Amino acid sequence: MKAIKIILGIVTVLVIIFFSTGLIIKETNYTVQVTIDKPLDKTFTAFNNLEEMAVWLPEVKSVEPIVVKPGVVGSEYKMTVDNNGQTVTMTEKVLAFIPNKKMTLYFDAGDMLKTDDYIFSETNNKTVIVKNVACKSNSYIMSCMFPYFKSKFIELDKKYLDKFKTYIEKQ
Repeated sequence: MKAIKIILGIVTVLVIIFFSTGLIIKETNYTVQVTIDKPLDKTFTAFNNLEEMAVWLPEVKSVEPIVVKPGVVGSEYKMTVDNNGQTVTMTEKVLAFIPNKKMTLYFDAGDMLKTDDYIFSETNNKTVIVKNVACKSNSYIMSCMFPYFKSKFIELDKKYLDKFKTYIEKQ
């Protein structure tokens, strides 16, 4: 009986910690970076080429324009992504676009609201891409989970930037 009380006590504490996470951490933030051995203008152009995106982001099955605005900012796209055999549809909105300097994208994938802020710079004819990410959710349960998946999010975003690096450096 004592063992059951101890186990229930531990489970109760873990549940309280889990649900407290959503109250304490409202947004999960992180940064990833890659240095590419190509000039900035070529890298930025390739990064924004939707037709070639499937080469380095194979999970993206389609990108369809919803609203295309002059100057790019405010443009919206419908993206279809294969997430381990499950099709996920999300919207992408361009919040900022400064050629060869910055691009900020906002993704709404239902329970995940994500802002990707890409900063491009050049040093010694090499391009550095710094990606600052903020994830949050309208769902309380998802808000509780995101902090525990932060390392997985970092790993995934780093993998995609490394795939882009491999793709662009072969050109």
